[in-house]
Amino acid sequence: MPLISINNLSVTLQKNTILSGIELTLAQGDILGLVGPSGCGKTTLLNTIAGFIEQNEGEIQLNYQLNLKEKVTTINADNLIAPEHRNIGMIFQDYALFPHLTVAKNICFGIAKQPKDEQKSQLNSLLKLLKLEDLANRYPHQLSGGQQQRVAIARALAPKPALLLLDEPFSNIDARLRNELMIELRSLLKTLNITAIFVTHNKDEVFIFGDKIAVMAQGKILQTGTPTDVCQQPNSWQVADFLQLGSWLPVTRLPNDKLYENKTSEQASYQSALGIIKNKSKGKDQNKAKDDTIKNDYSANENSRLNDNSTANLTTNVTDSLANNVTTKSVLLIKQQNISLCSKSEVNAVIEHITMTEQGFHYQLSSIDTTNDLAFSRLSFYSHEQLYRGEKISIKIEDHQLILFNKKDHSNAAYEKINAVQ
Repeated sequence: MPLISINNLSVTLQKNTILSGIELTLAQGDILGLVGPSGCGKTTLLNTIAGFIEQNEGEIQLNYQLNLKEKVTTINADNLIAPEHRNIGMIFQDYALFPHLTVAKNICFGIAKQPKDEQKSQLNSLLKLLKLEDLANRYPHQLSGGQQQRVAIARALAPKPALLLLDEPFSNIDARLRNELMIELRSLLKTLNITAIFVTHNKDEVFIFGDKIAVMAQGKILQTGTPTDVCQQPNSWQVADFLQLGSWLPVTRLPNDKLYENKTSEQASYQSALGIIKNKSKGKDQNKAKDDTIKNDYSANENSRLNDNSTANLTTNVTDSLANNVTTKSVLLIKQQNISLCSKSEVNAVIEHITMTEQGFHYQLSSIDTTNDLAFSRLSFYSHEQLYRGEKISIKIEDHQLILFNKKDHSNAAYEKINAVQ
């Protein structure tokens, strides 16, 4: 049984729908990262789970052990349980430490009603666990950002919550210490087997700190899964674009493509401003096991159905629908490993911008001919070879398993995904 299950959760504030049809489950000990653009509802979801905001529809179910007994709590619009009775800990973005209380008193704030000896035992345990023994009598203004975060964590853990919520816990931490603190906190939560949900704008934090990722947009969860799975197989244009999984290259299917003749996308090929690109399957055995599929990028009122188990529900046979969906308004998700520099071929791109990164030089490219229907811009390309702004170069897109999106209208959010699942 999952520790927390959220079913069809909706929140309306001042006649504005903030969350709609949220579906989410999380097992004991899992750490989930909530990502999405500003204003998409991440913090509202966190505050609704904590009980600071009332839900209008749906339910939140918590399953945990209390005094060695299994406890199931169901929260809905008719049974709104107060935050202090939900057995949930919260760490705010600014930590919200009480400035007039010492570290020790801040930590004990949530367990003040417990017997003094139990308070002392829990305090000493947390001070040692979080390496705060020498700071117990200091005040928050006497602590560094990392030390304040540890105090906030200790205060949240003191009542022994079943679920820990963290609102952008690493945003105020110096970049040099961020990775170290994420690894340290993850190790602590895993040691204590505590389930956690944290909000972040940075997908890299999810890879370091989380077990699962949930991508949100416009008050809905678009996709959940492991960070690797979501990044390798985004189920919508919005997911791929927000996570910055690559660059977008306009393409159109070649008229003489064998797709329609053979009813398979294994040999599908597309024309781009950088030449012809072919879909490359992963192997015949896998092709037999899985049919070519098309996944729909649902509109706003349908995105809520996208969760861990939704991929199968979105899959239909490509032989029935692909022919009607592939148009000249398609874009291909291009990742760095699929781009190569050609020294002896005809130039087809110009360097617009250059930055230096750990991976070498990061070049942003655009089409030489900007009037072409397949013209592109801001195509990312990394290389250790030093090139110059304004220089015209030749690049090639290697054949690979294509992730395509069809533009259904002129709004950026309206795309359909065409993908050969191999």
